[in-house]
Amino acid sequence: MSSVLHISTVFNRKGLGGFMSVWIGPSQLHVDGHKELTNYNDIVTIQAPKTVYIPLINGLSTSFEVLVKENDRVFVNTKLAVRNDNFTVPLFSPVSGVVKGIKKVMHASLKPIDHIVIENDGQNEKAQTLEPVNYESASREELIDFMMNAGIVGMGGAGFPSYIKYKFAKDIHTIVINGVECEPYITADYRMMENYLEDLLVGTSAMIKMAQAQKAMISVKKTKKALIAKLEKAVENYPTIEIKAVPDVYPMGWERTLVYQIFKKRYDKLPSELGLVVNNATTAIAFGQALTKGETPTYKMVTVSGDGVSKPSNVFVAVGTPTSDIVAQLGGYTGEQISCIAGGPMMGKTIVNDQFVVTPYTNAITILKTKPLDPIACLRCGKCNDYCPAGLLPVRINNAEETKNVDLIAQLRADQCIECGLCSYVCPSRLDVTEGVKRAKKALQLRKGA
Repeated sequence: MSSVLHISTVFNRKGLGGFMSVWIGPSQLHVDGHKELTNYNDIVTIQAPKTVYIPLINGLSTSFEVLVKENDRVFVNTKLAVRNDNFTVPLFSPVSGVVKGIKKVMHASLKPIDHIVIENDGQNEKAQTLEPVNYESASREELIDFMMNAGIVGMGGAGFPSYIKYKFAKDIHTIVINGVECEPYITADYRMMENYLEDLLVGTSAMIKMAQAQKAMISVKKTKKALIAKLEKAVENYPTIEIKAVPDVYPMGWERTLVYQIFKKRYDKLPSELGLVVNNATTAIAFGQALTKGETPTYKMVTVSGDGVSKPSNVFVAVGTPTSDIVAQLGGYTGEQISCIAGGPMMGKTIVNDQFVVTPYTNAITILKTKPLDPIACLRCGKCNDYCPAGLLPVRINNAEETKNVDLIAQLRADQCIECGLCSYVCPSRLDVTEGVKRAKKALQLRKGA
């Protein structure tokens, strides 16, 4: 179920249990960000709970070799498991304590997933799993291996193994660091850049070396004037890094929109076709912290915001912490009927309970009071088509899905939808257009798998 601000999936806190658009419209929109809720207040450190749950999933893959067994004692940074299919992604313990086994728990992917269960002893004893590396003296290959073994993934929400972008990098001239953060409510990247500037610049510099690029651009919304000034001052000592201010519109944070805004070029499948690698700002920061301090991605800055939580805040929280524990430490919910969204309100997934946990790539948990949709029949206004950043025809895809015309769904290129939610957001009939397109995409996937 898509979220898109007007949410219909709720849970009660008492029972927690081919054809493209010929006419391209604006394709983007300034939306009310509600970012003032968390932009400037104190960052809250959430106490790690008595029990943490480490999900054995990365992207769509649940193929992991578990390296610990029940009753093993572990430390902060102990390697618990490693993805063992076509990619290598290690998972680390955020606490010291004892492994209690493996348990299926609801995950933000909307399905139950195996989680390693660790009983936290509260001692916070650490192991030195990673040795710091000087990126200036390390070779390109050494840095790529380090990134892989440090478990650095796309921390803006995607979770894609970051080292892959560099292992196969060829003819790259620019690294684009995405600090745009265009979804409503979310300010975690902004607060990370503000507080960890040097780590951002070290991680970015290492990425330039790994890609054998000429420079990097750190992209930030032009409305973030204080941060831009701070960044521009900081990069005076980094001649290969520049700051790029971009418009405050949604979905500027989408990789394709951002690349077109800066370079006025489009690509087919990957930014590397244009000589670019794109990484999230928090990913660069985590990489910098791993290089300089040997830190593994076991803690995360997460924006917890919305009118459904008592104290909207950016929180610094251990990976594996259930949402319910975070909300409890922020004063609880503001009502009985709320919607809990893993991610932002536009692209996040509404979860039927609050037991899903923070991962290294969780950037936000949005909690909203439920409001009735009261949809009316489609007005045929075409707004969803005009604002689709992928140039699709969402209303036609919806109609094809309703008639189960999978051939037409394929011709309408429903697979190109990024589920940004803009079509639902602009719909004057308050129809959940995005949800219909998602069902259409699912129909295509089922046919391919048949």
